Amino acid sequence: MSEVKTRAEAKPAKAKKSAIREWFDSVLFAVVAATLIRWLFMEAFTIPTPSMENSLMVGDFLFVSKLHYGTRTPRTPLQVPLTHQKIWGTDIPSYSTAIQLPSYRLPGFTHVKNGDVVVFNVPPRYLNDNIDYPVDLKTNYIKRCIGIPGDILEVRQREVIVNGKPFSKPPRAEQKYFIKTAEVLDANFFRKYDIVNDYRDPSQSTENWKPLEQYNDSTKASAMVGYMVNTTEDVIAKFKTFDWVKEVEPMAEKPGEVDPRVYGAPTFKWNHDNFGPITVPKKGATIQLNEQTIALYGQVIQLYEGNEKVEVSPTAVKIGGQPVTSYTFKQDYYFMMGDNRDNSLDSRFWGFVPEDHIVGKAVFVWMSLDPNPANIWNKIRWNRLFRTID
Repeated sequence: MSEVKTRAEAKPAKAKKSAIREWFDSVLFAVVAATLIRWLFMEAFTIPTPSMENSLMVGDFLFVSKLHYGTRTPRTPLQVPLTHQKIWGTDIPSYSTAIQLPSYRLPGFTHVKNGDVVVFNVPPRYLNDNIDYPVDLKTNYIKRCIGIPGDILEVRQREVIVNGKPFSKPPRAEQKYFIKTAEVLDANFFRKYDIVNDYRDPSQSTENWKPLEQYNDSTKASAMVGYMVNTTEDVIAKFKTFDWVKEVEPMAEKPGEVDPRVYGAPTFKWNHDNFGPITVPKKGATIQLNEQTIALYGQVIQLYEGNEKVEVSPTAVKIGGQPVTSYTFKQDYYFMMGDNRDNSLDSRFWGFVPEDHIVGKAVFVWMSLDPNPANIWNKIRWNRLFRTID
């Protein structure tokens, strides 16, 4: 009797994957999916410094949208997935520059606007460990966009003026004040108002708060002490209602007081409280080159415009060995400032952010951990979870 087998019966059974192979396939799928999501849609960041307080706090974890402004195509394709500059926990570079591709931006559904909180690759070399990282691997910063291409921007006694109109201050923005009191205050008092000295000098006392000034006043029965704090206008208004707070003084630099660290020095005599006016470069805009414009835009022409063999002196610019008397910008630029304006290393110090350095828009905080909690039960800042960023 002959035996007839169907095609399905004749097909040999498929070998079952080993547990190790299944584990490897699962991990590979997860890494590929996470890499695509991180590149195309959303990326997670954490806040390490107080430059955006009180809008964003040290220890906030947030999501940044790549879709708002459009995703950049990778410039450095040879990179360990889900890393930035180094392999986790080591000083080993996570990338190779053997291949560098031209970078393009996919269409987004909006553009960077005044007031947006933006993550970007900070341009200057000295803020990137003095390493010439590719643009997409430079250190990530987060600031608020104060000036967009073509804006004329100025800071007058702390107030930001854009195109001749006051720029509205973020509701939780902080500035520096000196408070004179008749009582000694401790870290627990300041913590109630979200005033925390998270960045002590290791060589100093381990106490969070010490009097910065202590003096005798012959007109008073007892000595007073002083504290320098960065906080919001609402908190200062509350402090002024306390009868033991004797004086609150804004700590602002005066016009004409020169800060050599500020962008444009030494040609311009500016400081971080009195800065500008300055025009934010716009793609297609042409400037005449002279001592003043070279001080403001010389490094832009040299470092961020893709020009070759650029020579910049205080009075002249050469491109490809040829002197130029005018220049037309090839891309847009932005001016960024921290909401904690007296404790922020931002565009007032290092200049403009090129459009190709923009990473994405910060959209919401999903977790917040206090780096110096009063106790373990207060480690999570519950009131900041899932807070939108405005």
